[in-house]
Amino acid sequence: MRQTMLWASALALAAAVHGPAGAADLPGSFPGVTVDAKLIGGQQYEPLYTRISEWEKLTGAKVNVISKKNHFELDKEFKSDIASGTISWCVGSNHTSFAPQYPDLYTDLTPLLPKDELDKFVPANIKASTIGGKLVMLPRAQFDVSALYYQKTLYTDDAKKKTFKDKYGYDLAPPKTFKEFGDQAIFFSNPPNFFGTEYAGKEEAINGRFYELLIAEGGEYIDASGKPAFNSDAGVRALDWFVNLYKTKAVPVGTTNYLWDDLGQGFASGTVALDLDWPGWATFFNDPQKSKIAGNVGVVVQPTGSSGKHSGWSGSHGFSVTEACTHKDAAASLVWWLTNEDSQKIEAANGSLPTRTAVWEWDIKQAESDPYKKEVLTAFQEAAKYAFPVPPLAEWIEISNAVYPQLQAAILGDKTSKQALDDAQAKATKILQDAGKL
Repeated sequence: MRQTMLWASALALAAAVHGPAGAADLPGSFPGVTVDAKLIGGQQYEPLYTRISEWEKLTGAKVNVISKKNHFELDKEFKSDIASGTISWCVGSNHTSFAPQYPDLYTDLTPLLPKDELDKFVPANIKASTIGGKLVMLPRAQFDVSALYYQKTLYTDDAKKKTFKDKYGYDLAPPKTFKEFGDQAIFFSNPPNFFGTEYAGKEEAINGRFYELLIAEGGEYIDASGKPAFNSDAGVRALDWFVNLYKTKAVPVGTTNYLWDDLGQGFASGTVALDLDWPGWATFFNDPQKSKIAGNVGVVVQPTGSSGKHSGWSGSHGFSVTEACTHKDAAASLVWWLTNEDSQKIEAANGSLPTRTAVWEWDIKQAESDPYKKEVLTAFQEAAKYAFPVPPLAEWIEISNAVYPQLQAAILGDKTSKQALDDAQAKATKILQDAGKL
């Protein structure tokens, strides 16, 4: 073991002196090394993790997954580790919305990996993964922007089409606006057995959905002077959309407790008409072994708000290496492995949007003979044109944690939308004041 430690230390020293190994040297050899990892969990991530055992065989190293949770729970765990000074793990799941909070947690991957490998990623994804001049994560095939999934047969029922037109005055077709989306969600609902739509109602999930609808309504979350500005007429219209769906029982009563896996499983159960959701669910929804709506799934670009703008809250998942990691070379190799071309092909085959240029080309070619895949890819390529990130604030998650209970209060009817947004804005302003940004 001592010889292994000395060998690994020598290799790390050589990398520091001579620069990273070439791409041909990846994934490398790390016998006896154990890489502790904290990874995002959930159905859509499991196919990728099957590749870990292959990396272990090739490198001689072992991966010890300490945690596997949704990113909201991981975020709390990371912050607890930082506060207690107990960071002994090496690899962590990361996301562009969460990464700015951890300026000192993760190391710069640039010196640890070959430049020719980094150049194979879509430049915009690398840029989004670079904070303060450090490449803090490698983006996986999980560039996220939501498009609208729907059950096709709902739109081919002549009786439904006539009833809908008589009531709303326009033809029943997959919605192009959030006004149409709301109308149709209410029209299709038949609670408690069938619902028009669903939304994640807590954590950053509801704040992010509110944020993108606010933009679609012509508002802004943070104004040009850096102040929170969402308690506007546009903000009220955006929040009212969620409130009205809940009030009319077009969404399940438990929606304020839902997160992303709940939505995916809900739509796949066949009890939801419309689902604004991420690309990683596309294959799951159309798999007859896992989904009751397989063969009946359509996908269209996300709707527009009253301003004519599309929603488009987006971000990118990835993997990072901690500064505290003893074996950064092995950890960087694992991060590369989980984001390399073969890994991204696995994820892209399940619907995720690649972050490597070559995998985009491969993905488009696969769609030529698969009508459903082509429909998905076409919709999400269009959706990506309207993508926008969260405000570039280290306090974004802290603000989300303060804002979302106020959004919930409006949804549940405890406050008006304006009261909730006024209270949320006061809390967000205080956070930025305390951070010295106002």
